[in-house]
Amino acid sequence: MECNSMQAVRTILRKSFRPCATRKMRRRAVFKNGDCNILQARLSKRRLRFLQDIFTTLVDSQWRWTLTIFAIGFLGSWLIFALIWWLIAFTHGDLEPEHQLADSTWSPCVLNIHGFTSCFLFSIETQHTIGYGVRTTTEECPEAIFIMCLQSIAGMMIQAFMVGIVFAKMTRPKLRTQTLLFSRNAVICQREGCLSLMFRVGDMRKSHIIGASIRAQLIRAKKTKEGEVLANFQTELAVNADGCDSNLFFIWPMTILHKIDENSPFYHLSASDMLQDKFEIVVILEGTIESTGQTTQARSSYLASEILWGHRFEPLVSYNKDRQGYEVNYSKFDNTLAVDTPLCSGAELAEFYRMQDMGDVNEPEELTN
Repeated sequence: MECNSMQAVRTILRKSFRPCATRKMRRRAVFKNGDCNILQARLSKRRLRFLQDIFTTLVDSQWRWTLTIFAIGFLGSWLIFALIWWLIAFTHGDLEPEHQLADSTWSPCVLNIHGFTSCFLFSIETQHTIGYGVRTTTEECPEAIFIMCLQSIAGMMIQAFMVGIVFAKMTRPKLRTQTLLFSRNAVICQREGCLSLMFRVGDMRKSHIIGASIRAQLIRAKKTKEGEVLANFQTELAVNADGCDSNLFFIWPMTILHKIDENSPFYHLSASDMLQDKFEIVVILEGTIESTGQTTQARSSYLASEILWGHRFEPLVSYNKDRQGYEVNYSKFDNTLAVDTPLCSGAELAEFYRMQDMGDVNEPEELTN
C-alpha cells in the first residue's frame, strides 16, 4: 500500500514545467482598458434605430460629432425662423421701398426689418432672449406674435436638449473608470495551502466607490455532450478579497483571489498546461460613485500569457508615522515577487497532500520551481 502511494506521488511530480512550451494566444474580447473588442455587422435599419434614440447616440458619440450637431441645430433653427420672419414681413409689405422711409407712417409686423439679414438677427435675438431693443414685434400682425412665442419655446427646448447632452457626456460614469486600476498581470501562487489565482484592483481617487463588488468571468471554448462547440462559453469564477466575499470595502488597493479547488475550472491545469491553453479572464468592478450617485463599471481582462505562475504581489500599503496615515505606494501596484510554487495542477497537489497525510511522504524539491 505504501509503495503504491509512493509510486503515485512520483508520477504526479514527473509533470513539471516545460520552459520551451509555447504560449497559445487567444483573441481578446475585452481590452486591458476595458473597451470591448466587439464589431457589429449587418444590422438591419441600424441608422434608423440609432436616430430613434438620438439622445444616447449623441452622448455616446465623439465630441466633434456632438459639437457639429450642436452647430447645425442652432444655425438651422436660426435660419428657419429667419426665413419665416422674412416671409411675414414680405407678405405684409414691410419690405416695400416706400415703407422703409424714415418718415413713413406704415406700421410693420416687426420694427426695423429691412431684409433677410435683419430677419436673421431678429431670429437670434428672439430665440436667445438677447433683447437689444432695436427690433421688436408690434400688434399689427397676430402671426408675428404667434411665431415669436413659438420660437421662444423652441429655443428653450433646443438649449435644454443641448445642455442635457453636454452634462451627460461630462458626467458619464465611464469617465470614473479612468482612475480605477487593474494590475497588469494576474499571478498564481499558494495561499493557505491551496493554489490561488490573484489579481489586484485599486482606486486613485479619495472619493470612494460605494458598494463595490467584483466579478470574474472565464471565456473559453467548450464542447457539449452532443458535440456542439461553444466558442465563447462563459463560466463564473468564485472570487473573494481578504477572506470576504466579492463585496469590497474599497479604501485601498486589494488583491482579489480565486481559489483553485475542485470547483475551479483551473483545477486540472498545471503550469505548462496553462501556457498552452487558450482562455480569457474578464474581471468586472462595479459600484456607485460617491460624488454623483451614479453606477459605474470598470473592466479588464487577462489572457493565459498574462498570468505569472509562481509569483505574488508585492505589498504596497504601509503606515506612515510622520503623516499619521496609511500610505499607498502606487509605483509597486504591478510589482510581483517570485515565490516557491508547485508546478503541478491543483488536483495533483491536493492528491499529493492527501498521500502525504496518509503515508507521511516528504515533499521533494521537484514539486516546486
